[in-house]
Parts: sequence; structure tokens; C-alpha cells
Amino acid sequence: MGTLLPKFSSLKTLNPNFTSRTSIPFRIKRFSSSSSSIASSIIKEEEKPVQSASLGDITKPDFPILHQEVNNGKKLVYLDNAATSQKPSVVLKALNDYYSKYNANVHRGIHYLSSKATDEYESARSKVAKFVNAPQSKDIVFTRNATEAINLVAYSWGLTNLKLGDEIIITVAEHHSAIVPWQIVAQKTGATLKFVRLTEDEVPDVLQLKEMISKNTKLVVVHHVSNVLGSFLPIGDITAWAHSVGAKMLVDACQSVPHMVVDVQSLDVDFLVASSHKMCGPTGIGFLYGKSELLSVMPPFLGGGEMIADVYLDHSTYAEPPSRFEAGTPAIGEAIGLGAAVDYLSEIGMQKIHDYEIELADYLHESISSISNIRIYGPAPSRTIHRAALCAFNVGTIHPTDIATFLDQQHGVAIRSGHHCAQPLHRHLGVNSSARASLYFYNTKEDVDTFIEALKDTISFFTSFQ
Repeated sequence: MGTLLPKFSSLKTLNPNFTSRTSIPFRIKRFSSSSSSIASSIIKEEEKPVQSASLGDITKPDFPILHQEVNNGKKLVYLDNAATSQKPSVVLKALNDYYSKYNANVHRGIHYLSSKATDEYESARSKVAKFVNAPQSKDIVFTRNATEAINLVAYSWGLTNLKLGDEIIITVAEHHSAIVPWQIVAQKTGATLKFVRLTEDEVPDVLQLKEMISKNTKLVVVHHVSNVLGSFLPIGDITAWAHSVGAKMLVDACQSVPHMVVDVQSLDVDFLVASSHKMCGPTGIGFLYGKSELLSVMPPFLGGGEMIADVYLDHSTYAEPPSRFEAGTPAIGEAIGLGAAVDYLSEIGMQKIHDYEIELADYLHESISSISNIRIYGPAPSRTIHRAALCAFNVGTIHPTDIATFLDQQHGVAIRSGHHCAQPLHRHLGVNSSARASLYFYNTKEDVDTFIEALKDTISFFTSFQ
């Protein structure tokens, strides 16, 4: 994936006074108009340095939704990116182009519209495969979302391969979609779920995880980046431990694929899932990466059109992956939109995005930490520990939903409140819910500053009643 920044048409709207460590320098050329220069026909170029702009400043103009006022004239500050990201104009255009120019079903027509739609749909699959460095495009299965992708593995691989006495290792920090399907599978097969606890630093205890792996372990299910703690797990190491006993590795990469370079071959994972809507793509589509040798022997997840080879009255034969797992008419426009999102992210460069977000993450954590009586969950950032650009927190006895509501209605700042689909984790932390601010590459330090001032005002309002 390249790291060159795209040429955005909106550069003229940049704030020239903002500086950042992760920045893109620009220089303005000025020309002398003196008589001596004119006489000699020599134009002397002067290079005057201009203060650089952040990646957030450069990319924010590409997201139309971010440039609006909400709640009676308050400028929107969107800090709920761990729940869903916003969509750039190129993705909106790709969706509109499909529905307005070549809307047709895929894989089942010879006319121009169907052929065009099929080409674009399969092109999107190839783009996703390249984005995560899958060996081949057929290793990518389109699903409704990451939740369905995990369920696909659970019902297709899990019900076929797990039995009484087998063990599945999961951390207490997982999203519900990485816990509930395996609870169902365990009930049906007799397999046992074993849960990894947190360390004192509030990260999953990878040493405990390593010790839990045994000859009975058949599957390890972990997140790459926590949607609450902001912590990263060493996926390569965990995968090696799992493989040492013949276990398979499933990674929930919903909070990593949109934010950093993810290489499935380097990590050597068996299964990896992610969702489009968290990576600038449309809702209604996600994907599963699976090693071809596993997908090829897994039975279908759903039955219907397109997933078959032949249908008889007494039996059916099935198509090869990925078609085997894509029954019925797929989310064609959404897949094409995801392909456009991958193009957009790739043109910026995932390493550039990650570096910028690490800087934002440090700034966010430092800024929130400056507020008294606040409790941030997860590890503190340091030279050796990086956090994702999100912070889940609580403030004294103020309910997180009250915080989120006041921020929205009084300041136009959008954050999340609740358990973030991680109730076991919140119980482990001793709380029922938390507030969460989460950033993406189109956010800026000014967004963080606005949020912090709004949060201080919110706290002041509620503490005035105590």
C-alpha cells in the first residue's frame, strides 16, 4: 500500500496556523516583479515556508457530513468513530454511480449492466484482498457485517470441528459478537469457553492466555484493538502459540483494519473479520478473510441462489468459496462503496493514518487526564505502549449517558455512551457503562480541544447539583 497523500481538491480550505508532528509541508512560489528581473527575463523564485497542516485538516473537507450545524446552530464535532466512521465524497459517488448508472444483479446476466456490476463487485473483493494482503481474492467472503462473518465461522467451521472436551479461548474484553456465537456453539457441541482476564494495567493478560493454551485448545478468538480499552494485542505471537498446539486463530479486526496496516499473511491468522462502515465504507457489508484450505472444506452457512453448483430434488452440490458463503443477491452497491473506501484509504496510506492517529491518541489521553475526578479505562500511553485514538471514561457519579446527552445538545459534540457491546468487560472493570470519545484521521487536535472544553462545561453543570 502506498503512503502518498492524495491530491485533495479541498486544500484551499486548510487552516494555515495548525501544526502537527505528522504533517504535510507546502511551499508557495513567489515571483519578483523588479525591473532588473524583467529586463533579464529571469524569474527569481523565492521559497517561503508555510506552516504545515495536519492530516485531519487535509481530509476533513472530503466528508460532507462533518460540515454542518446541529442542535440549533452548534458546529458538529464527531467523535464516535469506533461506532461508525463517516463517508468521503468518493464513496458516496461510487454508491450513486452504481444505482444510477449500472444497477443490476451480479453473476447471473450477460447484458452490459450486469457485466459492469459484476466486474465492479469482484473488483471490490480484489481491492479488499490486496488491502489486507490476502494471498488471493477468493479468500475474501463478503458478509452483512463483521458479526455475520464471525457467525459464519462459528456455524460453518465451529459446528463441524468442535466437540465435547475441546476448548475455545476468548478474552473478557471481546465485543459481544465474538462471545455470543461461541456460547451458542459451545452449548451445541459441548466445547468449553475459557476467558482471559485483564492485567493491573487493564489489558488482556497475554501471559495468562499463553498458559491457558493446551492440547485441548481448538480455537483462540481475540480482538486486535479493543473498542473500550484502546489497547493492542500481539496477534502474531498469539497466533504462533495457538498454532503450536494445532488450534485455529480468529481475529476481530474491526478496530484495526480501518486504522493501521494489517497483513493477514504476516500475522498468519486463520480467520479475520472487519466491517466496512468503520473504514469509511457503507453500512450493510463486512468481510471475512479465511485461509483457502479452511474455507474450501467448510460447509455452507446459508442456502439459496449462487452458493450452489447443482440442485436436484434429493440433494445439492455447492460452489467453491467465496460463492459458497454468499447465498442470494449480495449487497452489490455496498461492496462497490467499500472498494471505493479502500481506494481512498490506500491513497492516503495506512501507515500515515496510523502515525497520525497515534499522535491524536496521545493528545486525547493527555487532555482527558488533565480533568480531575475522571477515570480512563485501559493502559496509559508511553514510549513502549501505544493506545488507539479512543478513550472510554467515567466522571465521578455522573452517568455517562447524561454526559453524552449534554455534550450533544449543548455543544454539538457526538460521543458514545453505554456498554459499547462489551458488558462482560464493563462488569470486570466494576461499572455498567462508560462514555467514549473515539477519533479517526479526519479529526484534529482542535476537535479534541473543543471536546475537552465542552466536557469541562458538562461536568461543571452536573456537579453544580451535587
